[in-house]
Amino acid sequence: MIGRQSECSALERMFSSDGFQFLVMYGRRRVGKTTILQQFAKRHACIFFPAQEKNDALNLRDFSQTVQEYFDDDFLAPFLDWEKAFAYLGKRAAAREKKTVLIIDEFPFLAEQNPSIKSIVQHTIDHAWRETDIMLILCGSSVSFMVNEVMGCKSPLYGRVTGKLEVLPFDYLDSAAFFPAYTIEEKLTAYGILGGIPRYLNAFDDKRSIEENLLREVLPESTFLNDEPQMLLRMELREPGVYNSILEAVANGANKVSRIADHIHEDRSKCSKYLTTLQNIRLLEKIVPCGEAPSSKRGIYVLADFYYNFWYRHIFSKRNYFALQGESEAAREIMESLPDYMGGVFEQVCMEYLKRMAKKKALPFIPTALGKWWGTHPLLKRQTDIDILGLNASGTQGLFCECKFRNRPLPMQEYEDLLTAAGAFPKVSKRHFVFFSKSGYTAPVRERAQREGTILLTLEDLYSLDAGAWKRS
Repeated sequence: MIGRQSECSALERMFSSDGFQFLVMYGRRRVGKTTILQQFAKRHACIFFPAQEKNDALNLRDFSQTVQEYFDDDFLAPFLDWEKAFAYLGKRAAAREKKTVLIIDEFPFLAEQNPSIKSIVQHTIDHAWRETDIMLILCGSSVSFMVNEVMGCKSPLYGRVTGKLEVLPFDYLDSAAFFPAYTIEEKLTAYGILGGIPRYLNAFDDKRSIEENLLREVLPESTFLNDEPQMLLRMELREPGVYNSILEAVANGANKVSRIADHIHEDRSKCSKYLTTLQNIRLLEKIVPCGEAPSSKRGIYVLADFYYNFWYRHIFSKRNYFALQGESEAAREIMESLPDYMGGVFEQVCMEYLKRMAKKKALPFIPTALGKWWGTHPLLKRQTDIDILGLNASGTQGLFCECKFRNRPLPMQEYEDLLTAAGAFPKVSKRHFVFFSKSGYTAPVRERAQREGTILLTLEDLYSLDAGAWKRS
């Protein structure tokens, strides 16, 4: 299994802890939660029950069979109700001298058919399991349900949870392990298209070019990736058509509530509710200028998933056109537009790199705020932006970063532009300048950077995580 060391370690720590343990594990669909649990179950004898979208009686029957076969190697009959099923499990677990692990995967499927299941689990924990050596794991893909209905303050289970684990998509470095035969630029491009969802990453074959993979795995209507975004919307939401329109608008640059509402022809208040829902299922993210409060009025919306961003920008609105044009021509046209698309991806990759370096204690300081910044330059009286800004807690140190994914070395003008933009923060007394460039740097830039202690990084640096450049600065 690629990556997931931290998630596996968290499970092992909880398993080795004495007494009752209750972990809530969640993450968007396809992110790899079940794979992590299956790997854990291979190392430890677990009761692994995958709930399904069927009625409560059938799920209870399946659960009864799973539990009875685990303890007795035989299935006699379904329990009459969930209370008796959990009581049986608790008694059998108490008679053992080792930890009993119960994993219920896709717990929201149970709760949808039997809303009282949360209260039943709560009562069982309080009156039977709390003094046992049981490890309970409830897992679900409905992030909002797991956060609000399982762990929320109004949930019967509130206060019983001893651990929580959100499984996130892979970052650029872990995603690269899916494509050992690709060049660094190809790995980065594949990540920009597919994002960090393991199921999507597995769809591409690194023995084929990016264009060939688009032609075989994305553009044909018969492929898994072609309809994946719309299929998940149909599974998760009641009005997929409206959400399709919102995601298309954001992917193509409409990032404010007013602009999105105008695009989909809905009232702003109604649009805001749709946007909140998309944030809850981790498809949309609201970002504010680095250093500002989350409630800042200058916040904008961006797609949090690269594949959705790619798909709504390059596939969704052009389906009829591509059908007439032909898949080969469509793949060629997409490849021509990728450099422009990859600019935003590259900024995010550089952000992920900085987070990794911060954990290695390689940065000049640990940023308490890290992100994109935009606003009015107080001295120049005009709008400017900084690709990545990092600030320490007191705001006296700043990390100012420029990211360029272009087929030419970074010139002196862009070097000077970043230094000028940094003037928007006169209170930052110690400034550290960092450049990320796909195609390297001109000789004058390299010479000046060496004199001034500016850090110049390339694609190779992103994938090697070599801290040498930082140490030399």
